Amino acid sequence: MTPLSAPERRGPGTQYAGGSMESHFWTSILASLLAAAVTTAGLFVIRRFEAWGRANTTYFACFAAGVLISVSFLHIIPTALGMIAAAPVYLLAGYLLMHVLNRFLAGFVCDKPETADYALGLIPLLGIGFHSFIDGVIYSVTFKISLFTGVLASIGMVLHEFPEGIVTYLLLLRGGFSKTRALVLSFVAAAASTPLGALVAYPLVARISPEVLGAALALSAGALVYVGATHLLPHAEREPRRYSLIALAAGIVTAAIIVGSKG
Repeated sequence: MTPLSAPERRGPGTQYAGGSMESHFWTSILASLLAAAVTTAGLFVIRRFEAWGRANTTYFACFAAGVLISVSFLHIIPTALGMIAAAPVYLLAGYLLMHVLNRFLAGFVCDKPETADYALGLIPLLGIGFHSFIDGVIYSVTFKISLFTGVLASIGMVLHEFPEGIVTYLLLLRGGFSKTRALVLSFVAAAASTPLGALVAYPLVARISPEVLGAALALSAGALVYVGATHLLPHAEREPRRYSLIALAAGIVTAAIIVGSKG
């Protein structure tokens, strides 16, 4: 697989990697709305079929982690390296930013004993809400690079939106929230924040240079690696299932086949 070449500097509204800026905008928005719909479906499933949702969350998490990690290392990171030499620095920064945010949230809320149970739901709510917002940003960044890059990133992100909505809802319930409030908060954090991220980010990426865009793509890759390797896999390992390794392998193989099909 050969990384995409860095796009040339062009004026506003010109063609970029296979389409107009307007078409990339609508594609990224539609992808983010699809992710929001998948999350909403996850919330519906866990609300109506809680036993089934709990039984399969680990498999969803493992498969999505395999896709996200593989897509990042096989395609997104090489693409960013082709656009900016300092891509590894931004990759590390994206990963550490997500880690520091989670550590800050955990330390800020969990150091108060009287809010320990409440924090059980609040921390995932804030963390997953930020993840979902970043997902929306990633849609805008990756679809700006090319349709292929955007689709690759979307596959893993859309798949992991489903279990994230479920996990958010269940932990809010365990933290003491009512079913209605947990449902509304889960929708806002894990679903609505994704198209919001795409809308906020797109005007910022529409007229930037290839170097800056490459840096943003590397940051996005760091976030994806964090979500897959540090967020989803540890969750799956805490609830070991018989076929979880197969689910992870299936995600890796799926990503490799899609990337390899590009030639």
